[in-house]
Amino acid sequence: MGKRSNFKKIDKDAYLTIDPRATQPLLDYLNDDIVYYEPCYGRGNLVELLHGFTCVGHSDLEKDARTTQYQTTAEYFITNPPWSRKILHPIIDNLRVQLPTWLLFDADWMHTQQAIPYMEYCKTIISVGRLKWIPNSTMDGKDNCAWYLFVDSKTGCTFIPRKKRLEHWLGEKK
Repeated sequence: MGKRSNFKKIDKDAYLTIDPRATQPLLDYLNDDIVYYEPCYGRGNLVELLHGFTCVGHSDLEKDARTTQYQTTAEYFITNPPWSRKILHPIIDNLRVQLPTWLLFDADWMHTQQAIPYMEYCKTIISVGRLKWIPNSTMDGKDNCAWYLFVDSKTGCTFIPRKKRLEHWLGEKK
């Protein structure tokens, strides 16, 4: 069941990354020639949304992103992982020590106690907002999302707010 609804949760957190608003904020912070690996591929929707970049490989359940040591020429991992904390946290631990890792998941996570040990390795957070996960649905999801960049060493974190909010806020300050 969803966090704030009566809808049954989709098995294995297999929600589709179909909303182009998911990748738009990230595109502003990636070089045009980026090379990445997608370790939680699902049906490949995220790779389709990142069509201007080079995906040198992908995997899903056949390689467990919590434990697999990837042999890849990629510069980054970029994925929308399962949001279940018992899966998400080991994915963060495993991937970030191999390559800088961009993960798309709920923005509220950063405000929880369980996030504290992982936030030391979070270099950047890009706010995305609410997204549509269900094809043909008229509704967005109920959780705000963010891209998190995790790295191997402890670092300070930069938060990048949603562009419209930032422009509005800056406009009021002038």
